Amino acid sequence: MKATLILIAFLSFGFFACAQSKSDKELITEAVHNYFEGMIERDRHKLDMAFDPNARLIGYRGSVFTITNYEDWATGTSKGQARDPEQYKNEIKQIEIKGYTAIAKTELFWPGIYYFDFLTLIKIDKQWKIVHKTWYEETVE
Repeated sequence: MKATLILIAFLSFGFFACAQSKSDKELITEAVHNYFEGMIERDRHKLDMAFDPNARLIGYRGSVFTITNYEDWATGTSKGQARDPEQYKNEIKQIEIKGYTAIAKTELFWPGIYYFDFLTLIKIDKQWKIVHKTWYEETVE
């Protein structure tokens, strides 16, 4: 009887451990949502959860080609008052995973501008981190 109870407990633990683990796609989605929320809320902690400290952000600000390191971008992004989330719509359009690398295609609809982000993620110490962001922006009239 005691052996049966131990076996049931062992099997139950294995079942619950498997049932609670998240897929890579779910973990990538969480990282990207931390990026979205970190920008809206101006929350440095959420940005740090989403990005590797060595990440680079590359694109055009208007007509100026820009390469920004993560630290500078996150410092500027996290300053000021939180934005009104009702005015912003951020969506993950596609996630593609190959081994420990992934690409997330996102669209961010902000007042007066649409951003199209291409995020490269790498799994580092069992956590998915954005290591590169390339964006395209369109002004909305």
